[in-house]
Order: sequence, then structure tokens, then C-alpha cells
Amino acid sequence: MAGSAIVLGVGAERGLGAAIARRFAAEGLHTIVSGRTKDKLDAVVESIAADGGSAEALAGDATDAGDIAALLDHAAAQGAIDAVIYNVGNNAIIPFAELTSEQFEQFWRVCCLGGMLTAKAAMPILAEQGHGSMLFTGASASLRGRPAFAHFAAAKAGLRMLAQSLAREYGPEGVHVGHVVVDGVIDGEMVRSRFGEYLEQLGEDGSLDPDAIAENFWHLHSQHRSAWTHEIDLRPFKENW
Repeated sequence: MAGSAIVLGVGAERGLGAAIARRFAAEGLHTIVSGRTKDKLDAVVESIAADGGSAEALAGDATDAGDIAALLDHAAAQGAIDAVIYNVGNNAIIPFAELTSEQFEQFWRVCCLGGMLTAKAAMPILAEQGHGSMLFTGASASLRGRPAFAHFAAAKAGLRMLAQSLAREYGPEGVHVGHVVVDGVIDGEMVRSRFGEYLEQLGEDGSLDPDAIAENFWHLHSQHRSAWTHEIDLRPFKENW
């Protein structure tokens, strides 16, 4: 029987976290969505239920070890955990001359520390099961630092190294650890509401469709263990890279 999938970093219905949740729920997994805004989580759960899927919402802070432990304990009490997806992150343009230590630490806490806390709670469960996936959402900044993004690049690069270390340590235990580099602008609600003109300039399929990204998360999760992929990079066909 299918178990559960936990998706952290779920916000608006047209967002990557929600798209991942819908994709895993469509395969029969009970999907637990987590994020900071309960109203948004409830809307995602309702949309999954309307499509015939099973889901529930648990609001929490990904940088709070207690919240993460409660989330994993709740899922484990219901049965096997098939997948844990860490999709938590934020971004902002901040020139280094204006960057404060508090801002740097906050980005690191959200984009990197939260991934460590989630893995700390999830890995013992997945290893004891002998199966399951732990997938992380990366970004262009996981691979390269650009002007005015030192804070983001440092955090996302750290998350990537965390994922690599976990993959090497827990792969032999049957846990599939994957890292998905999203190299480009996601056509989600946040970008549409703030940078709609920019999306129009990119043109048709010039930004990443959340459902198309989610399909790749499912592909990673469903790979046969004799041919696992650790890292994939996704970008629009016209992206300059």
C-alpha cells in the first residue's frame, strides 16, 4: 500500500510546493502539506481532495526543530513515509554592501538549516524502513554565486552539499536522496503577482511551469534503485545558461 508524502514549503495553489503535493497525491499517496500559512495550506488540501486525492495540512516553521519533529512523528504514526520533499526557500536582491549579518543568517536558516533539521528527523525513519525518498529543491544559486545574491548562493550551495553528503551516507540504507536544480523563473503566483511584465517578456514557455517541475520530482522518487539519479537540473528551453 502507498504510504505518505510530506511536502514542506507549500504556499499558494499555483506554486511549486502545491504542484509537488498534487503530483504525489495523484499517485495515491496521502500527502501532508506544511508551510507557514494555514489558509493557503487548506486551499491546497481542498484542491487535492476535489481531484480525488488524500491530503492534510500541518502548519509549521521549517527552522523550528520542534515543529519538524512533530510533523515527522505525525506522519510516521500513520504508516510508512514514502517521500519527504524540502521545498522551503526565499530570495531577494540584496547588494553585498547592504547585506546585514542578520539577513545572511535568516536566509541560511530557511534555505539550509531547515533542510538539515528536516533530514535529521526524517533520515532515521526512512533508513529504518529501508526505503523512501528525501528530495530537495535547489536553484541556480546552488551552482553559482551572482552579484547581489551572496546570501542566497551561500545558503543554497550549503543545502546542495548537505544533499550530497546525505545521499552518500544513506543511499546504502535504501534511502534515495535527490537534489533538483531549478534554473530559471518559476511561473507561480508569487512571480505573477510581483513581476508579471517580466514573465510576459520571457514569452511562451520561457519560465518553468510548476507542474512540469513536479513531474520531475515524481520521476526521481519513482526511479528503480538500480539506477538512481542524485541531481537533475531543469530550465526553460530558451534559458541562457
